[in-house]
This record gives sequence, structure tokens and C-alpha cells, in this order.
Amino acid sequence: MNIGVSKAIRAGRLSVLALAISSLASGAMAQTVSDTPPAQQQPQQPSQEDAAAALAAQLDLPRDIKLFGKADPNIRKPTAIVNDTVLTGTDVDQRLNLIIALNKLNLKPDERDQYRLMILRQLIDETLQIQEAKANEITVDPKEIDSSFGAVARRLQRTPEQMRAFLRQAGASERTMRKQIEGEVAWSRLLRRKVDVNVSDEEANAILARLKAAQGSEEYHVYEIYMNATDDRKQEVYAGMQRIIQQMKEGAPFDYLAKTYSESSTKGQGGDLGWIRLAPGILPDEMAKAVEEMQTGQVAGPIPLTTGFSIVYLADKRKIGMADPRGAKLSLRQITITFPKGTTEAQASARASQFSQATQAIKGCGDASNVAAAQNAEVVEKDGVVIGDLPPALQQIILPLQVGQVTQPFGTVEDGVRVLVVCGRDDPPPPGQPSIEQIQDQVAEQRTNLRAQRMLRDLRRDALIEYR
Repeated sequence: MNIGVSKAIRAGRLSVLALAISSLASGAMAQTVSDTPPAQQQPQQPSQEDAAAALAAQLDLPRDIKLFGKADPNIRKPTAIVNDTVLTGTDVDQRLNLIIALNKLNLKPDERDQYRLMILRQLIDETLQIQEAKANEITVDPKEIDSSFGAVARRLQRTPEQMRAFLRQAGASERTMRKQIEGEVAWSRLLRRKVDVNVSDEEANAILARLKAAQGSEEYHVYEIYMNATDDRKQEVYAGMQRIIQQMKEGAPFDYLAKTYSESSTKGQGGDLGWIRLAPGILPDEMAKAVEEMQTGQVAGPIPLTTGFSIVYLADKRKIGMADPRGAKLSLRQITITFPKGTTEAQASARASQFSQATQAIKGCGDASNVAAAQNAEVVEKDGVVIGDLPPALQQIILPLQVGQVTQPFGTVEDGVRVLVVCGRDDPPPPGQPSIEQIQDQVAEQRTNLRAQRMLRDLRRDALIEYR
């Protein structure tokens, strides 16, 4: 269950820390990007001609356009003045080097240029957020920034001084990290002051009733990367998101890319939308359709939406109000054969085939020791094994097995070949219903995120930004 509005706002302080450790945490949400993804993963690219025609009609543009004066296509460089605050090329470079160092990235020259433009937009948003907070007499105590900086250093197993040296060596600086911390804390405090979301007990009870009615239906743990795209930028944004998907295929973790590129309020949480149902109004129809057709671990996108594009990652799915079978605890017997040094692949394969034939004939755990002795195999008992703690491939093998049944043989020539016999299984109890307070927190957070998006959009619209 997602945290509530006040908790969600306070969680903004942790996003720098999350950024610092995203490469360490990526194993917890490793994703696969299929080379032959579902249809939603590669939707038809918007027609440039149709978009241009629609925009021309909307703005009453002439059919034939003649340009006056000279234009230099290289004049838009990655530096800017935002309402009198100067963002230099050094600011962009140091933030880029910070991201590269913390996530151990190896960027190609064209990728580096693309990152610079993305980071410039992020720095503009960060500057607007700090300016708006100061306009509302909200400032961040330097001691608080010191504390957050120290927390990042500790998580990376460094002292603050060692962290400063690390940043200097990487071509970044303490200043750029402190600026990011300041922006996040200032914006979270501004939201706390400006956003007043009340979710009544009656509304929460109505949601709880719908949850009870939906018991047994599926819900999905979804992550997103969203980018806004006006009509004149659709082609550019679509191409940029295709490059993001390519980075995933090359190993970049989804949560890191969400923190780097996403324009959604979930970027601080690595794009995490939490557990959601595909009920009307929860997700845009296009996203909901993609998620429904995805398998766990897949990525889909760029998905065209009314205001832009999204890439979604399905981390997991489960049935509402039902026990997760992966929480079951098993009592297992492991039967293993090993191969003498120098055994060839062909010899090992023949031996494994014989072992498979013998073990598949096991009649319950009481028969396991007899078969193991006949095969000159080692038997080890393992109790209290949680299915969800096993490697994903082994989970899929063992989930459908009943007590007394045996897995297929698995292993290598070097490590030996083994089977697992299920001797006992304790299924987890079904989860309880969320409390009224938890539901209120979740709804409040969703509404707060929506208000935050609108506030930032208005700040961008009213800002004076000069690119230099």
C-alpha cells in the first residue's frame, strides 16, 4: 500500500539517496526487454503529416511558410537563464557526471549529448521549484542538506569527506548534489503547504467495498516513465523514448532511467506506481491495455497518450485478497549427483538422463532415500524454504508441484545435477484488507501527485527562460 500525502511529500527527501543506490537496488527489479515485445511495446508512430496538419489548423497557420532573417540551428546550447538564475554548462556537466559516477554508466557520445539535454530540462524544473518555494518564504536549512548529504555518503559506505573526494574525481561536485537535495526538500514543503487533500471516511469506505467486491481479480505492480509531448515535439519525444528502451536492453535499470528521464511525479520513486487494479480511471486506457497483456518482467512502450508517451514496466502481479503462492514455505529433499573431474558434456548428459529417469519415478519423500542410494547420490533436507526466495526459473518449476512430486533435473557439469522433492507445503494465509487510513493515504497521494504535476506545468508556462 502506498504511503499517504504527508508521507509521500516527506519521501521526496529520500530520492537523492535512492538515486545514489539505484544501481545497487536494480537487482530487486531486474527487467527483461523482449526483442519481440507485445503490440503495445511498439505502437504505430504518430504521423508527422497528421500532427502538422492538426497543429496548422488549430493555430490558423498558412499552408506555405516563408522564413525571414537568419537562423542558426546550433544557437540552442545546453545553458539557460531561468527567471534571472543562470544555469551554466558546468552545472549540466557536473550533474551528468554525478549520475554517471553513481550508476557506473558507460555512455556513448550521442547518449551523452542526449543526457545533457534531459539534464538541462531537469535543472530548469529544479530551479523553478526552488524559486517558487522561496517566493512562498520556504527555505531549506543548510544543516538539513548536510544531513541528507551525509546519509548518501553512509549508504555508499563513505564518510562525507570521502564522498566529496569521490565527486571531485568523477568530475561532479558536492554543490550539484546539495542543489538537488535542496530542490527536493523545498518542493516537498511547498506541496505540503499548498496541497490540501481530504479523503472522507465515506469515500474510503466506498473504495474498501469495491476492493472486497474485486477480491480474486488481478492487480499489478507497475513502474512508469512518462514524458510530456506537445504536437510539435511528438516525433522528438517518441524517438527519445525508443533510445531509453534501447538503454534498458543494454542493461540500464528501469528505476534509474525513470529518475533521469521521467516527467511524472513518480520519478523520485524510480517511476513506482505501486500496486494498482486496471479499473476505469486508474490508468489511461492505452496503458491499462498494455499492462493487461504483459508478462511479469516485461517493458512496453512508447505508449501514446493524450499528453505524451509512457514506458511501463510490469514488476509483478497478484490476485486481490488472495494469498501469494510464492509465500508458501516448503520442506524439500534435494538429491544431487556430481561428476568426476574430466567428465565430458556427452558423458554428463548420459548420466543426467539416467538420473532423471530414476528420480521421476520417485513415489513420495519416503522413496527419495532409496532412489538416492541406488543412484549413489547425496541427499540433503531443507525445511522452511520460501518459494519466493528461490531463483525465478526454479519458482516457475516448483510452484505447480504437489507434496510428493519431483522437479525436473537441473544443474551443470561443474556443479552437479539435482532434483528437489516436495515433502511438505505450508501455504500463506490470505492478506487482510487495507485499513481506512491506508486507503485515505493512497488516494491522497494520487491527488497530490496530480496537483504537483499541474503546479510544475504552470511554473514552466509562466517562466522566463533564455537559452544561451
